[in-house]
Amino acid sequence: MWTLAIVDDDRQVLGGMSRLIPWEQLGIRPIGEAMDGEEGLRLIRAAKPDIVITDIYMPVMNGLEMIEQLRKQQFDGKIIILSGYSDFDYARKALRLQVDDYLPKPASPATIREVLQRVIAELSEKRAAENREQELQDRLMQYEPYLEREWVKSVLTGGTFSPPTGPYRMLDRLGWKGAQFMMLALEIKRQGRTEGISARDWHLFRFAVGNTVEELARQDGLRSYFLELHSHHMTLLLHKPLSWPAEAFRSEVLALAGRIIESVDRYLQVKLRIGAGLRKDDWTAIADSTEEAFQALAERREPDANHPCVYVYTDAGFRHPAARNVRPVRFFQEMADAVRTFDEPRALLALEDFASSDSGVAQLSPGELAALGTQLFAILSFTLYDSGHKLDDELPPADLSKELGLIENAQQWKAWVAEKVKRICRRFTPNENLKHKETVEFIIQYIHEHYAENIHLQDVADQVYISKNYLSTLFRQFTGETFGDYLTRVRMEKAKSMVLEKKLLIAEIAERVGYRNVPYFTTLFKKHTGRSPTEFYRA
Repeated sequence: MWTLAIVDDDRQVLGGMSRLIPWEQLGIRPIGEAMDGEEGLRLIRAAKPDIVITDIYMPVMNGLEMIEQLRKQQFDGKIIILSGYSDFDYARKALRLQVDDYLPKPASPATIREVLQRVIAELSEKRAAENREQELQDRLMQYEPYLEREWVKSVLTGGTFSPPTGPYRMLDRLGWKGAQFMMLALEIKRQGRTEGISARDWHLFRFAVGNTVEELARQDGLRSYFLELHSHHMTLLLHKPLSWPAEAFRSEVLALAGRIIESVDRYLQVKLRIGAGLRKDDWTAIADSTEEAFQALAERREPDANHPCVYVYTDAGFRHPAARNVRPVRFFQEMADAVRTFDEPRALLALEDFASSDSGVAQLSPGELAALGTQLFAILSFTLYDSGHKLDDELPPADLSKELGLIENAQQWKAWVAEKVKRICRRFTPNENLKHKETVEFIIQYIHEHYAENIHLQDVADQVYISKNYLSTLFRQFTGETFGDYLTRVRMEKAKSMVLEKKLLIAEIAERVGYRNVPYFTTLFKKHTGRSPTEFYRA
């Protein structure tokens, strides 16, 4: 309900206006009257009405002086001038003070209703816009941890994800401004305790490894960011202020890597290998350190003197000069993400980009291509194992080595990878499609049964034990709509039926289809049908 104050030095006008305004019909509540500008100023400051109707000519302080004071104090309510005079100078000053409308003295009931309806419509639109803005801010706050993680993953792997708030806010949140960085790449070896375990236990092992890694970094006083990448690979970004001695920072990182390997082995009976990239002086070079760390891990040519399972990157670690230009980390991540959902076109597009003529892949030796293929297939194997699928029967290790040994150039390697990706996606997709279709059908049924409640995608994801992001992708693939758009459409269709029944007030209908904010509901209804609920009712 809107609130209204009247300021006029004529008691008859005050009484007449109070009688002529259709308060209940317009959804307005009176909150006070004043008989001069100074008294009106005190009333408006205290009550903060949505609408003010004021005379111009009044004692002590006139209406325009009062309005000027209100605008200086950032009063943003609607102001309607009430006057029996026609004065160009006053009209011009009123426009400058952003007066919203004008009522002549005396004003007819029809004119009063028309002017008030107009300013109320503007207030409703303004409030709806504010509500939309607030909802957007709330969503951004809700999704900020996810957005931060996606941005960090992009920075670490050389991706292109940009946060809506821009990178500098993220840099402040993470403490990356004026810092130096060094990347560790961690690989869980599939042997001993981790061999032959279930997918569920494999997830638990990775979770336990992550907790141990982060705790050790905290104990050492190093600021860190731990991130799981594809399957059995993880990253640990470490940073300290640039004022910290570079060699001391490097020594601390390598010592921490050694303790991580020892502690994970001792407490979890899990074997790790770790690659260390070079130290960087700027956050934009973090992806280079990631590539170096994984290159050191893949080559395993320069173990740390004190820790034989920690491999340190050097330029000498490349067997062929062209390999310096090949940056596989981002490619491996994109392939793992695509194969996880059996998205063949996405996987082939990532392959096309990675093996393009200017990527350096064409210059690799047959041995380097074989090593790259072995890494990729291991990652895809681990990725599918997470989903309960095994690739050993698709291509046993002995056959894998044999096939890769026959590859002589980049074109053959690209064709080999494409053929494997197609076989994997087409082999598992039919059953997965059936399961995914049933999941989406459950979501649709859930929406139709719970549309009146304050439901979110996370609520449904919890019901089907799937991550919110993956579920969002599935839902859009099968329905062509986002979860939010589909929910809104269901609610609007239900609302249309209720409006046409002509049994309920608009506010009641809004509440019954899940909206507590009536102006926001009205905005959505008009966007969906092209008419407001009232117009739809009368049509």
